[in-house]
Amino acid sequence: MSMRRWNFRAFMLCVALSACVPLFAADSADSVAARRWDRRVNWKYDGWERLKPKNVKVQYAGGMGFLSFGAGWEYGKRNQWNSDFFIGFLPKKFSDKLHFTFTVKQTYTPWSMRLCDWLSYEPLTCGLYFTTINGEDFWQREPGKYPNRYYNFSSKVRTSVFLGQSVTFYPERYPWMRGIGFFYEIGTNELYIVSKATNSTVRMRDILRFSFGLKMQIFKPCE
Repeated sequence: MSMRRWNFRAFMLCVALSACVPLFAADSADSVAARRWDRRVNWKYDGWERLKPKNVKVQYAGGMGFLSFGAGWEYGKRNQWNSDFFIGFLPKKFSDKLHFTFTVKQTYTPWSMRLCDWLSYEPLTCGLYFTTINGEDFWQREPGKYPNRYYNFSSKVRTSVFLGQSVTFYPERYPWMRGIGFFYEIGTNELYIVSKATNSTVRMRDILRFSFGLKMQIFKPCE
C-alpha cells in the first residue's frame, strides 16, 4: 500500500473516530458528568512559573522539516489549548542543502478519555500552524524576475491545518513529569487546498501529509 493511500485511510479513520465522541458526550452536558471521563487537571502555576514551557515535543514530518523539536504552553479550564514553537531541519538528502524550519503551532484537544489511572485517550486533536524555512531559494514576496502575480503565493511561509489523535501515559515514578504522550496527525496546507480546488485531477490523498511525534508534559507546580 502506498504512503499516500495509507495517509488517506488514516485521515478518514481519524475523522470517523472523532465524530463518535460528541455522541459519547451528548449526555454529559453538566460538568460533573463530564469529569467522570475527562479528568484533566488545570495545574496552577504562580509567578514566573507561568512562563516556563509546560511540555516539550519532537515531531517527524508534517511539513515542518524532517524532524522538529519544540516547547509548548498549555492553558484553558482543562488544558485543552496548547501553543508550541518548533525548530526543525530538512537534511541535504531531501534538498539542495541543509535548511532549518521555524513553526508556530496551535492545538485544540476538546476531549480526553481517562481509561485508567495511568492512561488516557484523546480521540481528537485539531489546529493549525505556520511554518517558515530559511534559505535564499525561498521567498516571502514574488521575485521581480517573474511576471506580476505569476506565483500567487509565498514559497517561504506555509499555513497548515490538521486533525489527529493521541494517547497519554501518566508515570508516577518521575516526579518532574506529569505525562508522556504519543500522537499522530493528518494535515494539509493552503497551497495543496488551492491545488485540489482548482484541479479536479488532484486526489484527496495527494494533498494529505502524515506526521507523528512524542510529547512530554513537564514541570509540575511547586508544592
